[in-house]
Amino acid sequence: MQQANACLAGELPFGARSLDAVAERAFALEVPFAHEVKSVLRDEAATLLDRLLTRVARSRGALDVAVGDRLAALAVGDRVLRLGYSGIGDYGRERLGMSGRTAQELSQLARELRDRPLLAAAVRNGEVSRRKAETIVSAARGESEAGWVDRARVETVRTLEVAVAAAAGAAPQEEDWENVWLSLTPAQRETFDEAMAVAGRVLGATAPAWQRIEALCTEFLGSHASGVGEEEGSLLRIRLDAPWLAAAKEALEQETQRWAFLDELSPPEVVAAPERELPSDPLQLDAELRELIALRDGWDEVMGHLALLLKMLGLWRDMQFATFGHYCTERLGMSARAVEQRAWLARRFLFLPGLKEALREGRLSYEKARLVARCADDESIASWIERAEGLTCIALRREIEAQEATQMRAQGALDARVPRRVANLMSAAFRAVREAAGHWVGPGECLETIARHFIETWEEGLASPRTRQAKAIARDLGFCQAPGCSRAAAHAHHIQFRSAGGSDDLSNLTGLCAAHHLVAVHRGYLRVRGEAPDRLVWETALEAVGS
Repeated sequence: MQQANACLAGELPFGARSLDAVAERAFALEVPFAHEVKSVLRDEAATLLDRLLTRVARSRGALDVAVGDRLAALAVGDRVLRLGYSGIGDYGRERLGMSGRTAQELSQLARELRDRPLLAAAVRNGEVSRRKAETIVSAARGESEAGWVDRARVETVRTLEVAVAAAAGAAPQEEDWENVWLSLTPAQRETFDEAMAVAGRVLGATAPAWQRIEALCTEFLGSHASGVGEEEGSLLRIRLDAPWLAAAKEALEQETQRWAFLDELSPPEVVAAPERELPSDPLQLDAELRELIALRDGWDEVMGHLALLLKMLGLWRDMQFATFGHYCTERLGMSARAVEQRAWLARRFLFLPGLKEALREGRLSYEKARLVARCADDESIASWIERAEGLTCIALRREIEAQEATQMRAQGALDARVPRRVANLMSAAFRAVREAAGHWVGPGECLETIARHFIETWEEGLASPRTRQAKAIARDLGFCQAPGCSRAAAHAHHIQFRSAGGSDDLSNLTGLCAAHHLVAVHRGYLRVRGEAPDRLVWETALEAVGS
C-alpha cells in the first residue's frame, strides 16, 4: 500500500500505518466465486465488513475535510491560475486525479463551513458525515446552527433532507436524470450528428450532449407549438427512481434499533481532521494536497474492495437497509454513486490486474484508471495505459467519448443520460412532429425531423469563420488548448506576441479560454512556445520546479 512520507501525513491521526493495518485485514477477505456465496456466514461477514467499511469511510471523510480546506485556500484569488489551471475542477481532475465535480464540492463545503463553526467542528471530529453536512449547510445558520448540528448527529440523511426542504418551504430535491435509448438508421444518425455539431457551434464546444439535445427540441417546439405536454411511451426511458423506495427507507428508519447493533461494533476511535493555518503559497498548497490525495487513494482502494464484497453478498439487506445506496448514504455518509464507482473499479481490477498495478505504481491517477477501465479489455489494456500516461484526463475522456460515439453509430442507436425535464421535452417534441405529420411517426424519424429543422434554422446564420482568429478556434475544435483545461476557447492567442513581431499566421495562433488567455498567459503564469496546433510546448510553475 502506497504511503505518504511527508510530515503532513504524520500529523494526521489516520496516517499510512493505520491504512496499512486496515488494508491487511480488508484484502485478506477475498472476493468469493459464485458457488461460494451461499456458504458465507452472513451475520459474521456483515458485521466484519461493516466495521471495516465504517472505519474506512470515517478516515476518508476526515481526509475530504482536509482536502477541501486546501482546495478552498487554493481557489482564493489567482492561486490556481498560477499553477496553470483555470479552475479548481480542472486542477482536481488533472493534478490530483479526482473528479472535477468532487473537487468543486469539497472546496465549496469548506468555504461554507468557515461561517458555521459548530458544524465545522462536528464534521472535523467525525460526528457528522460530509453528506449530512452538505444536506443541512444551507439551513444551519446563526442561532439555528446548534439545533441542526444536534439533529445531524442522530437523524438520517433522508429525514434531514425532508426537514431542510420543509424549513425552506420547498419539496425535497430528487434525482431527476433518466436514460433515453433510441434505435436510429445510418441516415437518421448522420442527420442527428450534424445537428449536434451545429448545436455545439451555437452553445459552445464544451456543451454536453444533453444540452445540445435540449436545444434541438426547444427550437422545434418554438416553431411547432403543441398543446400536449409529456407523452409517456414515445421514448424508451429507464426511470432511475421508484415510488416504493422512499416509503421503504422511512419504514426501516422508524425502528432506529434496527441499526443499533452496528454502532456497537463500530471502531471506538473518533477520526478528526487537523485544523491549522494554511499556507498562501500555491506550490505549498499543491504539495500538501498531493500528499493527502496519495493517502486518500489508498483508502479508496480498500473501500472499493470492501464495498464490492458487501454488495456482491447483498449484506446490506441483512443490516436492514432498503438498498445498497441507502446503506452508503446513511451508514457510510457517502453518496451511493461514489461508493458504487469504487466497487465497480475494484471489480474491473479483478479482470485487469495490469490496471491496478499501474494505479499503485503512480503511472495513472485514479481518474485516469476509471476512464481506462470503462473501455479497455485484457488485450488492449497495455496500449490504453501507455496512451493514458501521455494524455491529460480531459483529453483522454474526449478520446474515449469519441470512440464510444463511433461504436454507438455502428450499433445504430442513441443512448443518452439526460435530465428528466429534457426527456419530457423530447416527448413533447416527438408529439409535435406527429401532430404536424398527421400520422404516427417512429421515434427515430421524429428525432431526424427535429435535427433537420435545427440544421435548417441555424446553419445559414453560422457562416464559416472568416477571421484568422475564428479559423484558429475552429481548427482547435472550439476547445481551450491549455493542458488539462475543460473550457471552451474564447480567444485566439498569439504564441509569439505581436509586440515581439509575431504574425497572424494560423501556426502562431492557438485557442484559449478567457482565464488562461487574459490572466495565466499575460501575467506569466503559463508560457507557450512552438507552432500550432500540434507542436506546442507549455510551461507552468509546476513544470518550472520539476514537480
